[in-house]
Amino acid sequence: MTSTRLPDTPAAAGSDFAELSRLVKAAGLLQRRRRHYAVRIGLNLVAFGGGWVAFAYLGDSWWQLFLAAFFAMMFAQLSFIGHDAGHRQIFRSRRANDATGLVHGGLTGLSYGWWIGTHARHHANPNNEDEDPDVDIAALAFSKAQSSRKRGFLRWMAKYQAFLFFPLLLLEGLNLHVSSVKAVWRKDVRRHKLESALLIAHLAAYLAAVFVVLSPLTGIIFILVHQFLWGLYMGCSFAPNHKGMEMVSAGHTLDFLRKQVLTSRNVRGGPVADFALGGLNYQIEHHLFPSMARPNLKHAQVIVRDFCARHEISYAQCGWRRSYGYVLQHLHEAGEPLRRKAKVAA
Repeated sequence: MTSTRLPDTPAAAGSDFAELSRLVKAAGLLQRRRRHYAVRIGLNLVAFGGGWVAFAYLGDSWWQLFLAAFFAMMFAQLSFIGHDAGHRQIFRSRRANDATGLVHGGLTGLSYGWWIGTHARHHANPNNEDEDPDVDIAALAFSKAQSSRKRGFLRWMAKYQAFLFFPLLLLEGLNLHVSSVKAVWRKDVRRHKLESALLIAHLAAYLAAVFVVLSPLTGIIFILVHQFLWGLYMGCSFAPNHKGMEMVSAGHTLDFLRKQVLTSRNVRGGPVADFALGGLNYQIEHHLFPSMARPNLKHAQVIVRDFCARHEISYAQCGWRRSYGYVLQHLHEAGEPLRRKAKVAA
């Protein structure tokens, strides 16, 4: 059974990170922003509800595919709130954060408890081939060592994974649903009965809404467009954050500060990126201070970037297009030995 609590940030007295923490705390950036979240959550729920009203009004029409794209965006925005709740960014109380996370998990058809267990391991060991679940994905290889261990069809995929990457992201939404169901079915989450009820209610309400309003063909295409675009959105939100950054292995000597900074990448883009990526564009600051409220991250960035410059710690930041370029370049390089062997064998 997994824990439903993400780990707190360590700050050993006298360490570089302790010094940085004092600067951030003195700037008031560790305070909660409940009013901000109240407005954001309220607007999300109004938009989400309004979308379903529009869905019922349009009826059995191919114009519904535009709403499928809208709901893909809304599912991502609701998921970002669940992410923030899991990190206790919204409330001081664990119970209030968990309640918020469970509700948003129910709205999107995800297991909040499963996500926390997986995400906690990622935060503790980002880009660690042995311990980070985000770089332990059957369909992809994030290092040459991983690609060498692939067999059969997965080995072929690893050869050309840079070309397959974005098409594979279309399946990420379905993968999140399946992983959630598996975790709840195996009782790997603490509130498995509650989460089972939420997942069943989500599925029943979703399918009922779609097939009561739409014909079977239109309904199936609506679901595919919605789920594929949501998966693509989620994958594109998470992929730039660590892929192509330094990989670490068991026994590394990096301290907490350097481990989090050197394995993470920020994405520039101003308010548009802040909204579209749910604050994950400030990945370095988020990994250093995971319980920091989302609107404070952009202010913390100035402090963290200057601190890293003074301590000669590499601080990675680039634009949207370049970030995806780095991801694809890294995946292409990881699969290079397999392509070379294929040429030799031919």
